[in-house]
Amino acid sequence: MTEAAIRYDVFQAIADPTRRSVLQLLAASDRPISNITEHFTISRTAVVKHLKILEQAELISAQKKGREKIYTLHSERLKEIEDWLQYFHLFWDNKLAQLQSMVEDH
Repeated sequence: MTEAAIRYDVFQAIADPTRRSVLQLLAASDRPISNITEHFTISRTAVVKHLKILEQAELISAQKKGREKIYTLHSERLKEIEDWLQYFHLFWDNKLAQLQSMVEDH
């Protein structure tokens, strides 16, 4: 399968710490690639590969402005992660309530 044929989901996209850092940068503001690469010790080519994965997961988009691409975060796509985690919040809330009840009963 070629690289162009691979599609990444949100969970795959955030699995890498570099990509999570990129998302944090873009949460603060839209940024050109030159600004994004300044925050990392990896090559520009490596940053571009990370950006492509984030784009394929539809977490970010790029718009050409002059000679640069400006990257924008699509935070609504992170809702999928929040929804998935919500189950575990409910699970742990229930477990902690049971523990508290046990402790108070003894």
